[in-house]
Amino acid sequence: MTEPRLRHVQCLDGKGLHRMAYWEWGDPLNERALVCVHGLARQGRDFDTLAQALCSHYRVVCPDVVGRGQSDWLADPMGYSIPTYVADMVTLLARLDAAQVDWVGTSMGGLIGLGLAALPDSPVRKLVLNDVGPTIQPEALQRIGTYLGLPVHWATLDEAADALWAISQGFGPHTREQWLALTRPQLKPHGEGYKPHYDPGIAIPFRLITPELARAGEAALWHSWDALRIPVLLLRGAQSDLLSEGTAQAMTQRGPRARLVEFAGVGHAPMLVQPDQVDAVRSFLLQT
Repeated sequence: MTEPRLRHVQCLDGKGLHRMAYWEWGDPLNERALVCVHGLARQGRDFDTLAQALCSHYRVVCPDVVGRGQSDWLADPMGYSIPTYVADMVTLLARLDAAQVDWVGTSMGGLIGLGLAALPDSPVRKLVLNDVGPTIQPEALQRIGTYLGLPVHWATLDEAADALWAISQGFGPHTREQWLALTRPQLKPHGEGYKPHYDPGIAIPFRLITPELARAGEAALWHSWDALRIPVLLLRGAQSDLLSEGTAQAMTQRGPRARLVEFAGVGHAPMLVQPDQVDAVRSFLLQT
């Protein structure tokens, strides 16, 4: 497998500066750029398979959102929020010096993309939202809250892979080889074993979400959705507990009227590793 280039960019936050890492595939001089952004507790190497499928067409850039993977951790965990992440991506886009970008965002990465795409004069040309929308089902947040940020330690790669698989059934079927490839970048050496490769502090603002805050956020996201005037592909795991069928259908009927593709046997969220998932994204992005 071709390995991506690891680069960093300095970003500003309320306490100073932090470095955001990003993985770059393809020709670094290619003016056609694709940014792929991961979910809440994941990192940019989740997109290795998709990036390899598209790097002959694009300069593919897969950031580790701050607090995850190879990026710095924030001094103030309350900075772990969508506005911070959008600001970081604006800095990244300035580094890329691309007049236009296409965007693939899984879960949290989709919300970051939605926030960026809805800004006036946004450079986002096409948007792929992977199993996320303006309305997020509370049962999914409760499920994620049962493990996010808890202290864990695994003695071996296989033990870690099994533990992560136990909380990731929604990702759908994967071979052991595929799952180990998705697991390795999730791990940080710790003592004689491993721990998750993210700042446990990302759970602090997550656990402070109240029903009132959720409703306010939902209203703002629908406002952003209705403001979009670009092509949008909406991917949904048919058994998703985060993106309901009703919300997905509403997204096809208002705002940019997304094209919806569902994947049977998958919940939250499709990992864009299986050929049918990669093909859906590839065909949408490459069609003129």
